[in-house]
Amino acid sequence: MKVHPLPKKRSIATFSEPSRTLLGTMTHQQKKLRRLPHIFSRVLELPLKSDADVSVEESSDCFKFVAFTEGVCDVRAHTIEIHPGVVKIVIGGNGDVELLQLNELELDMWRFRLPASTMPERASAVCVDGELVVTVPKAGEVGGGEEELWGRVGRLVLVQRKWPG
Repeated sequence: MKVHPLPKKRSIATFSEPSRTLLGTMTHQQKKLRRLPHIFSRVLELPLKSDADVSVEESSDCFKFVAFTEGVCDVRAHTIEIHPGVVKIVIGGNGDVELLQLNELELDMWRFRLPASTMPERASAVCVDGELVVTVPKAGEVGGGEEELWGRVGRLVLVQRKWPG
């Protein structure tokens, strides 16, 4: 039995050159890669693990997120502009120590992509009896808007006034 000595150089790289016919067929079959957006413009991040049970309710005026939490009681919604046009709502404590932790990268967090109709700067968080309730309002006119006042938009109403006399 012949024993080969260990090489002095531990990183060994092997190079193989594909045949020209194989290379010719590969270039025609390769698809061009498109750049996909890797971030969303509005994201909600809760201080929970990614597999936590969170109830998501959508109404005409807001999104409501309800989750059972242990130990998280003094919470607040922090709106952070990561990049112009990219906003992240992070739910955390009221202290300055928590604000320093907002910059840390945590991969196993519960996240939800918010639609463009939401207003992250008006998000609120409350903890009641161990339940974390986060409310993110949707954009709309204050006071119900014209839709609530007139019913359906686009309806023509004629009013005829009879003059005395």
